[in-house]
Amino acid sequence: MKTGGLSRANDRTLRAYPVRLVHLGLGSFFRAHQAWYTGRALDASQWGYAAFAGRGGSLAGDLAAQDGLYTLVTRASDEDRFELVTSLSRTHPADDHAAWLQHFRSPALSAVTLTITEAGYFSRPLGGLAADRPEIRADLEALRRDRTARVRTAPARLVAGFAARHQADAGPIALVPCDNMAGNGVIAERVVTDLAELLDPRLAEWITASVGVVTTVVDRITPRPAPGDADAVRSGTGWLDRYPVVTEPFSEWVFAGEFPAGRPSWESAGATITTDVTPYEQRKLWLLNGAHSLLAYAGSMRGHRTVAEAVGDGVCRGWLEEWWAQAAPHLGQDPAEVQAYRSALLERFANPRIHHQLGQIAADGSQKLPIRILPVLRAERTAGRMPEGAIRVLAAWICCLRGLGAATVDVRAAQLSAQAAGALPMAARRILGELDAALGDDADLVAAVAQTCAQLASAAAS
Repeated sequence: MKTGGLSRANDRTLRAYPVRLVHLGLGSFFRAHQAWYTGRALDASQWGYAAFAGRGGSLAGDLAAQDGLYTLVTRASDEDRFELVTSLSRTHPADDHAAWLQHFRSPALSAVTLTITEAGYFSRPLGGLAADRPEIRADLEALRRDRTARVRTAPARLVAGFAARHQADAGPIALVPCDNMAGNGVIAERVVTDLAELLDPRLAEWITASVGVVTTVVDRITPRPAPGDADAVRSGTGWLDRYPVVTEPFSEWVFAGEFPAGRPSWESAGATITTDVTPYEQRKLWLLNGAHSLLAYAGSMRGHRTVAEAVGDGVCRGWLEEWWAQAAPHLGQDPAEVQAYRSALLERFANPRIHHQLGQIAADGSQKLPIRILPVLRAERTAGRMPEGAIRVLAAWICCLRGLGAATVDVRAAQLSAQAAGALPMAARRILGELDAALGDDADLVAAVAQTCAQLASAAAS
């Protein structure tokens, strides 16, 4: 292992576990989170993962060359801890649709987990499948011609998998979305059943009866891979690992729902089982993810590149505290617990050895802001207040759409950038209207967002 690279052949104790889980969205977060929890469970030897890339790229093949083995580097502010993760039994590229269907036909398969980002669900703002999207239409037509046809979107891949499982009479299964969305289980269930209904109402009935849907909250800051990660592993362990993952010490996984075919004992690895994830969900989405969005847009306008840089800036730190002070009361949780959570977030954000890029966080604001910022904004406006913290996040996002700060990477980038152009009052009204028509009609809010846009832009130019 130390001379020829990571390989199960070099150590018989590293045999591949039987595949009983499938994951869509092979990437760093999955490997730092779901795969890590599975590998640490007391019954880990019974639960192997087959992981599929969500898009193209060579990672699946590269990891296959290491027999699915990789190193998780847990990076604290003062030291690194190295851990070999062994739960990946198979890795597949996105276009290996035959393997995807074959796994779903197996009665041994118990659950499919997802990390496909908010945009990957093709969900409409008010819920349900965006069936008019050309990608969805193309996949639907392909499935109508041939249930085994290769499809590209996540909803279609899931429907194809469930169709194959139904045809094989392979039994029930759980659907476990692990993306940062409020009610991710409901969202995933709705887009899948909507697409199945369009394809075959009988398949939709089977999905409703046989697929247990699980809602989750996930948390672990996991930056994109950096050039020096493999060198750190080689220096710290002697292992030749070309594809390690670096993450922070903190990790959280909370879930509620049914697993009709069983699951690993994730709770033995630290996961939390509950009947209602809502309190955990709102705390994480508003306080952590909302803060990340604030730093990504407003912090990048001040020239910062990482979360640690931005939170070390007194101005950004003040903006964070203001946002948290406005969001926290709407959680309805014990103030002492919320304050402890906020203090822990500051410590996590300030870790100088976790290079969490603001540009990475800034992507897909049109999908993220409605669940991270708008619930607090609406509650504050209902109470007759003008919440500067929430307004600042939206104003900074509009500034970025206008070419300041973090680059715009969004599924609706061209449309939003066009809407954000021109005079600020009209731009603010159009963008707010894109998020929620009622916000665009709130004249006082539009004026406040436009004014904050102008202030941020002036400060960035000075």
